[in-house]
Amino acid sequence: MFKLASLSLAKPHHPRSGKLWSMTRMFNTNASQFPEAKQRFIPSSGQYPRGFYVGGLHCGVKKKKGVADLAVILSDRATTASAVFTTNQFCAAPVQFDRNAINKAREARKQMIRAVVTNSGCANAVTGENGLKDAQQMAAAGDKRVKAFDQNGTNPPSSPSSSSASDAKDNSTLVMSTGVIGQRLPIDNICRGIEAIELGDSHDMWMRAAIAHMTTDTFPKLLSHEISLPKGNIIRLAGITKGAGMIHPNMATLLGTVCTDAAITQSLLDKALAHAVARSFNSISIDGDMSTNDTIAVIANGAAGDVSISSESSAEYMAFRDALTDFMAELASLVVRDGEGATKFITVEVEGARTFGDAKQVASTIATSSLVKTAFYGKDANWGRILCAVGYAGIPLDTAKVSLAIYPGDGTAPLTLVSKGEPLLPVDEARASEILDQEDVAVRVELGLGSESARIYTCDLSHDYVSINADYRS
Repeated sequence: MFKLASLSLAKPHHPRSGKLWSMTRMFNTNASQFPEAKQRFIPSSGQYPRGFYVGGLHCGVKKKKGVADLAVILSDRATTASAVFTTNQFCAAPVQFDRNAINKAREARKQMIRAVVTNSGCANAVTGENGLKDAQQMAAAGDKRVKAFDQNGTNPPSSPSSSSASDAKDNSTLVMSTGVIGQRLPIDNICRGIEAIELGDSHDMWMRAAIAHMTTDTFPKLLSHEISLPKGNIIRLAGITKGAGMIHPNMATLLGTVCTDAAITQSLLDKALAHAVARSFNSISIDGDMSTNDTIAVIANGAAGDVSISSESSAEYMAFRDALTDFMAELASLVVRDGEGATKFITVEVEGARTFGDAKQVASTIATSSLVKTAFYGKDANWGRILCAVGYAGIPLDTAKVSLAIYPGDGTAPLTLVSKGEPLLPVDEARASEILDQEDVAVRVELGLGSESARIYTCDLSHDYVSINADYRS
């Protein structure tokens, strides 16, 4: 069961003075700076996992001064980490680095990851050996900051000396990058930013980190929940994601980090993440393009104490897995709500399939159809386009069993368009117009073949999508 609560924690210490610190102080996290229609998705408080310290600032990756472009998430102890990455063969240098770092931790059977450093504005993708060196240097700066944290607290006045008592090891930092492909990182600026960034555990600091992830996003995507496990233990989840374009299933879907203070074994975290991603970040689509940088990571530091999740058959694991899945689905839906140029949030639900895979394939085919998406943008109840997509999804059908309805987001009555293969004519165009005039719309397809179901989140395709992406590098 989820419970959203407010949080009041100690104010972080100030790092040393200087240009980067000055920019940090001027950082605006007020929701009013973002589009009014999106402000309802921006939290004003949160319940955050224990033991994590975060922050964001402008270090000079983005051209415009004062626009946040660097985020750091740091745990006060080693974490169990798992991640899913893009399947794009031109995977970016940070993806290659992180995959290797997590595999090393798995092979060593040790908790090694302490921090995640993310920059926006430059993807560090298709940058060759120099890109890999930059990713390594970015991670090394993160490792150095972890050691400084262990020696001096959240915001040390200077770098740690060689006599630091930190037990942090090298390769304790994951790195993520997002932005323009084919350009080198301003790595010196990033390393200075990692050293100078203010870290804290308040809601405002989490907001800074979320804002620093943004590229073409129109609002920061931050979510936190408190969860009660079956034995009464309380754990917390916090997630930051970014994305508005180049979003399509079969990868992690742009960038996202979920932090939890739960204690869980590596193998069970891997299984929980795989289950959750299949039903969340791998179940959204905006434009059918797969990014080179897609990464979704979960890091668990065990700071909640009390209980360790170590058995796949336990009620604790099942509760954690399902809570993580619901949490990530909600986080992923924020990405679709911010789809480039989008005017509608569309939920595609397919029921009555033989298998989950079949249901998901049909739902994905509908969600990625440009004809379906443009029909929704035009508020046109062209149900033939939806059934056409169902028909070419590659799943054996009994067309005489297929039903189709559209549901409004306000909870009022749906409109059934096809019932067991038969169209319900004439279409109630007035009701269809009322439904399609709403921002939230659901499409539900019943296949009548079994009991499995799947859900995909998508959006419409508008003129603005073309305009945004035509001007992306300018």
